[in-house]
Amino acid sequence: MKMKNSFGFIICLFISVSVYPQNETRKTILLDEGWKFSLGENKAASTLDFNDSTWETVSVPHDRAIRKPFDLNQDMQWVQVKEDGDKEARLRTGRTGALPIFGVGWYRKTIEIPESDLGKRVFVEFDGAMSQAKVYCNGEFVGEWPYGYSSFSFELTGFIKPGIKNVLAVRLENKPESSRWYSGAGIYRNVRLLIINPIHVAHWGTYITTPEITAKKATLYIQTKLINQSNVSEKVELVTEIFSSTGEKVANSKTTKQVNAEEQFDQTIQIKNPVLWDVASPTKYKAVTNVFVGEKLVDTYETSFGIRSIRFDKDKGFVLNEKHMKLQGVCLHHDLGPLGAAVNYRATERQLEILKEMGCNAIRTSHNPPSPELLELCDKMGFVVMVESFDEWKLGKNVNGYNRFFKEWAENDMVSMIHRDRNHPSVVMWSIGNEIGEQDVATGKSTAKFLVDICHREDPTRPTTAGFDRPNGAIKNGLTDVVDLVGFNYKPHLYQKVHQEHPNYVLFGSETASTLSSRGVYKFPAKVTKSPWYDDYQTSSYDLEFPGWASIPDTEFEKQDECDFILGEFVWTGFDYLGEPTPYNEGTPAKSSYFGIVDLAGLKKDRFYLYQSRWSSKPVLHLLPHWNWEEKKGDTVPVFCYTNYPKVELFVNGKSMGVKSKSTTNNYEKYRLMWNNITYQPGEIKAVAYENNGNIAATQIIKTVGKPAKIKLTADRTTITADGKDLSFVTVEITDNDGNLCPNAQRLLFFKTQGEGSLKALCNGDPTDLTSFSSNYMKAFNGKMVAIISSTKLNGKIKLVVSGERLENNEIEINTK
Repeated sequence: MKMKNSFGFIICLFISVSVYPQNETRKTILLDEGWKFSLGENKAASTLDFNDSTWETVSVPHDRAIRKPFDLNQDMQWVQVKEDGDKEARLRTGRTGALPIFGVGWYRKTIEIPESDLGKRVFVEFDGAMSQAKVYCNGEFVGEWPYGYSSFSFELTGFIKPGIKNVLAVRLENKPESSRWYSGAGIYRNVRLLIINPIHVAHWGTYITTPEITAKKATLYIQTKLINQSNVSEKVELVTEIFSSTGEKVANSKTTKQVNAEEQFDQTIQIKNPVLWDVASPTKYKAVTNVFVGEKLVDTYETSFGIRSIRFDKDKGFVLNEKHMKLQGVCLHHDLGPLGAAVNYRATERQLEILKEMGCNAIRTSHNPPSPELLELCDKMGFVVMVESFDEWKLGKNVNGYNRFFKEWAENDMVSMIHRDRNHPSVVMWSIGNEIGEQDVATGKSTAKFLVDICHREDPTRPTTAGFDRPNGAIKNGLTDVVDLVGFNYKPHLYQKVHQEHPNYVLFGSETASTLSSRGVYKFPAKVTKSPWYDDYQTSSYDLEFPGWASIPDTEFEKQDECDFILGEFVWTGFDYLGEPTPYNEGTPAKSSYFGIVDLAGLKKDRFYLYQSRWSSKPVLHLLPHWNWEEKKGDTVPVFCYTNYPKVELFVNGKSMGVKSKSTTNNYEKYRLMWNNITYQPGEIKAVAYENNGNIAATQIIKTVGKPAKIKLTADRTTITADGKDLSFVTVEITDNDGNLCPNAQRLLFFKTQGEGSLKALCNGDPTDLTSFSSNYMKAFNGKMVAIISSTKLNGKIKLVVSGERLENNEIEINTK
């Protein structure tokens, strides 16, 4: 099955159902409200009659740690992190976000099944629970699933009693030193109760591929797994209907089989004039599976899918629907910044909207299976995705990491990931691991083959890959020969060499750049700096700083341009995330990363515009830094411009500093324009962009601004859904009297809400600020921050009032309906 030269497929794919159809045959109940939670061990907590009246009432998804105070003692470690190049153990702080994610937590939920459902089968489905989940029903042990990122399902039929109160209890435990980043803690993804007839479509029971696609037709091959738990063999008719994105029925098929316990139904269906799924036009279809016993409908199951072809070529790169497409990707950790690990649809959507604006077209789910919501949104919005499984195999990176479970659970976790996600049109490859220790050992090849074989068995339509940070070892021991696509982490200088020595490898940058920056902070002199360190624990937004293993974006850009055979890149990272505060991870107040193109609050750093100028077709003209440098009068303040216009002229207080175009002199001047010898004087800097014909195309002006005087509030949406979950992200800016952003303002602001909503979280994007996200006050960071407002379930209005000392108060109104 494996082909190194060119890995190609034609496939249409399933999307995890987000709107659960309610009918007499299949009832799906979201278990989101009314959970009881308690931190700490309690061995009686699983029993039916346990008194949980004093426990905290919470809603799921729930991250039990994110609203707690930061404390650097929470995750202080003496540890050797080989991935960072450590030669020996040293002090690490903030590694997992300085929040209390470790320890035992219990959840309890009362559920009632009507007597009318007697004789039906009852299941509970978890999208993810962090971690080492043990599930009980009415005091009896149901099952366990250790990996906190996996989705899983257990049958409750033999434990639950219709017509009376039943109690579902879940014990979770995060052991110390179990993660390299903020994992979150709790039932942080959705939970559902499923009530179905004994004869039904299995969990994740449909699998749709397309062995043939032309302009005139697409041939669907649909495999449907049916389960019969009635103890009576039945003749079953399976009717599958295909609907277009407009709701028109375009095809159908009927198949009849005798079903004893379990049976696979295979159907081939043709669709005329198919509309393809693409990143620019992510069109989807829907398959409705109806199961009949005689004339009786016993189950209905819906599957959304998209039709598209993918191909990976050793010389031409990635091909989507027979069109070449460079992967312009980012790596994303699963946390949502100040909201923590608890999945939220709108917060996930907002991240992807920002990345889409930048020109990003690909996501790597670093370093674990993602939430179903992320993939649903990637299907909807048009991103291709590398779904990753593990950060470690048998050789651990953490004392209590996944290595403890690999031998017994790796196959279960791989199958869970693939069955859940194998039909998403956005998913184009499976990653079996990231920077795994087995790269350098002889057993690495056999372990990799074990995982690759699972992927090929469960989904022969997509290639496998892994992220190699030590490729010499992986090549030597044959590990790179096992995977279908070879991903290099931070090795752009090896692309050409490895391509020549191993011409059948399909290569790409699985993790690139790791450039460091703090939004709105600029350090002088502006120079390329490896492993920077400053007394304020910040890094420079001149985008020239990086840790020892990494590089600036321009270095990767240059090699991507030189190597047409490279599929593309996945930048580390799209957003800042909790934990891993490199380079300030040794006894500093830092609790979150500096790697993001966008900061922890979702505010764009200057680097956003560098990538946008390269990746997007939108006109980009972005000047930096700000122009408030009172302490540097008469000194040099370099001015950079990120742009995709042919040439730009810089003016300082009306005087031209010259016209610049991108140059091939060095890799810095290829991708950014730099005026390195500008003498600072208050006033303004202005960039004038010109077309090739000399006409002015755009201008940008940055002024020296006055003292902080006002508060500006801008909501990303002024109307949100009254469902108790929807969010409005309000950007808060401190301005002078003329409305100009004060780029150095660090004023303390206070927040108050009124009406049908609440303050969900505050975040300023400062990695060193240890103010709790759940506080009602926080300092602005370089003039900006974000307030996250959540709706209730009532229609109405939410008023957000923001105040600060010697600032003019401001308020904004958000509608809920």
